Amino acid sequence: MKKVEDENEGDRVARRRGKRGWGSTGLLPFGYNRFAVSSQHEIMGLTQADYVEFLHRITPDTQHLYSEELMKYNLGEDCPVFENLFEFCQIYAGGTVDAARRLNNQLCDIAINWAGGLHHAKKCQASGFCYINDLVLGILELLKHHARVLYIDIDVHHGDGVEEAFYFTDSLGGYGRVMTVSFHKFGDMFFPGTGDVKEVGEREGKFYAINVPLKDGIDDASFTRLFKTIISKVVEIYQPGAIVLQCGADSLAGDRLGHAECVRIVKKFNLPLLVTGGGGYTKENVARCWTFETGVLLESELPNEIPDNEYIKYFAPDYSLKIPHWHIENLNSKSYVGTIKMQVLENLRNIQHAPSVQMQEVPPDFYIPDFDEDKQNLDERVDQHTQDKHIQRDDEYYDGDNDNDHNMEDA
Repeated sequence: MKKVEDENEGDRVARRRGKRGWGSTGLLPFGYNRFAVSSQHEIMGLTQADYVEFLHRITPDTQHLYSEELMKYNLGEDCPVFENLFEFCQIYAGGTVDAARRLNNQLCDIAINWAGGLHHAKKCQASGFCYINDLVLGILELLKHHARVLYIDIDVHHGDGVEEAFYFTDSLGGYGRVMTVSFHKFGDMFFPGTGDVKEVGEREGKFYAINVPLKDGIDDASFTRLFKTIISKVVEIYQPGAIVLQCGADSLAGDRLGHAECVRIVKKFNLPLLVTGGGGYTKENVARCWTFETGVLLESELPNEIPDNEYIKYFAPDYSLKIPHWHIENLNSKSYVGTIKMQVLENLRNIQHAPSVQMQEVPPDFYIPDFDEDKQNLDERVDQHTQDKHIQRDDEYYDGDNDNDHNMEDA
């Protein structure tokens, strides 16, 4: 079995979109909990310095003094300022960067950071509750050791921040060294409004951006069939050295199986794999989904009954990993799905072979663990002081009519 590192730090920072800490809430009873922290210097490797410095100094008590900067950096409403905001960014970004380093140094074959996957963040702006784009940082780290990196996004929202970072490919990475593939809901002004199948990249990045726009309600069988066809062809033609898989759980339509099958498909390529979380609207189902998918990555069949733990009340009344199913009308006709598939495959034909990469000196890693992690106690919890700094407020999540996302139908 492959060796798997779980980089989830278990923070429970309040988050309306994509329940950061709930991935670990599900995992803790099964014995998974690791974390790493990224430095301000590392974050500046991608992000504009003045934006990073602003995130470092802004607080809820002082934000009223910076109305101009808040507008400039798109902070507020969908990207609120909260206590320990920058520490939050350091934790989730650190997990992804550290995961990439472990893969680079062959400390594991699969590395997981369910707290990561904040794919909307831009170089100098927050977006969609994403402040620092940890995925881009992780990809850049992987490029130190791999000629080509494939990014796959199955969040219901288009992975616009990652695509934008490599859209021209001459600014980051180099010619053809990163390919982005995003499966997402598109149309009807759905956030972020990008991700048309016609968006394929520009200049040196042309045809290295692949978008699979879908409508509401696609069923598991159709989605996994489409996913397998496209990703198999991408891997065959592009021949990546490593894969980054963003598993946003907001694409769930009442069942974790189709979502998990995508994870299983990617795992079977037997390439170095970095897996992150992403969005999610229902905290209990996000925890269920990422716990189940951790089992898939570990090739471990988890019991459907959730072990007793301090969060067990949230999984009532059946206390099981199974996600409650609900019916959503499938607006994706066979004709529409077939057309999208043919357009994507046609775009792939423009890539005749995997691009070569000129040899260059590999920059050193900031940190390589010098201890035997196999001897670490996986059941050891974060100390109370750290937990208190990341307490999630229950009133950040709403049910029924008070949920701003309650009318949103998942793809």
